[in-house]
Amino acid sequence: MRALRALSLANLTSFLRDRAALFWTLAFPILFVVLFGTIFSGGGTPSYTLGWVDQDQTPASAALKAVVQGIPGLQLTLQTGSLEDEQAAMRQGHIDAILAIPQGYGSAVGGAGQATPGGGGGTGPVASGLPAATGPTVQLALYVDPSQSTTATTLRQIVQSIADATNLRIAGGSAVISVESHQLQTQALSNVSYFVPSILAMALMQLGVFAAIPLVQQREKLILKRLNATPLPRWTLVVSNIAVRLVIAAAQTTLIIAIGVGFLGVQLNGDWPTTVGIVALGAVTFVSIGYVIASFARTEESANGMTSVVQFPLMFLSGIFFPLEIMPQWLRSIATFMPLTYLGDALRQVMVGGTPFVPLGVDVAVLAGWLVVCLGISARFFRWE
Repeated sequence: MRALRALSLANLTSFLRDRAALFWTLAFPILFVVLFGTIFSGGGTPSYTLGWVDQDQTPASAALKAVVQGIPGLQLTLQTGSLEDEQAAMRQGHIDAILAIPQGYGSAVGGAGQATPGGGGGTGPVASGLPAATGPTVQLALYVDPSQSTTATTLRQIVQSIADATNLRIAGGSAVISVESHQLQTQALSNVSYFVPSILAMALMQLGVFAAIPLVQQREKLILKRLNATPLPRWTLVVSNIAVRLVIAAAQTTLIIAIGVGFLGVQLNGDWPTTVGIVALGAVTFVSIGYVIASFARTEESANGMTSVVQFPLMFLSGIFFPLEIMPQWLRSIATFMPLTYLGDALRQVMVGGTPFVPLGVDVAVLAGWLVVCLGISARFFRWE
């Protein structure tokens, strides 16, 4: 028992002396709890921008617009224009969906109200128990982006609930008003197709960030010191490491797409040369972030902690799995600085034609900016021994 006690005390002392590993080990669970608690605490008010196309221009359609603007618990910012203008704005990522009110909406609503027995004095089919009136029906057209599945589902539910409430009020529940959902893309893709870019972005991020761990291992085992003493230039060693990661990235991309297409029936309609370029840029960018981590991690334990603290906020705050709309505003602001936000957005644009968070050129510029900055930091602080 004495030997066990002494050995355990020595191991604990060794761990406590590694201040970096101690800090990241204790800080990570706290960060994890705070992160998820903040995202799902309900403190953020979902905010959506809805394009409004009123082809009816009647008091009834104006009243419907007031109802949509007054939805409690949501911030729906309506933009008014022609259907073509709103579709162009949606393709550029300025709005989340479009609701088009067709001609005849006012007539259908007014006709149902007039035909409703007991329509005066606050009575109606619900109050009187008489059969609901039948008459002309009208379809509200809701245009959504299937690549933003959570946002599309939420807005469908909102519009459908408004239509149901209106039907109940004017016709006792009869389907005078219905909602027809349209996809913005010209090609219909399966739902799982829209998750492939997010999964690929996550894989490229992990590939690059976790490159820090073998670098720190090689430094601790003095392998980097011996390589540095050889006649080979340092840039050759760095480029070799990056080239290996690019080969792995290519294999990852091929496997993810092959499994998706072969086993899950995924349909992709992307621009493949551009996709290859985005994948390569994303992989190199996150490898450079891995080099930054390796520059400051002194031990393998601290490198493991630092990579975990980096990857989890990137994964959960970048919008690849959780929509940014459900987050508090301050977390959305943080997401706009994260490179994975732009890699996921770029891959969705080029692989499935998703509506952009920002234009593709901005995605590329941000990723290139992260690459240049991280390479500069690594060149300044990376240690070979």
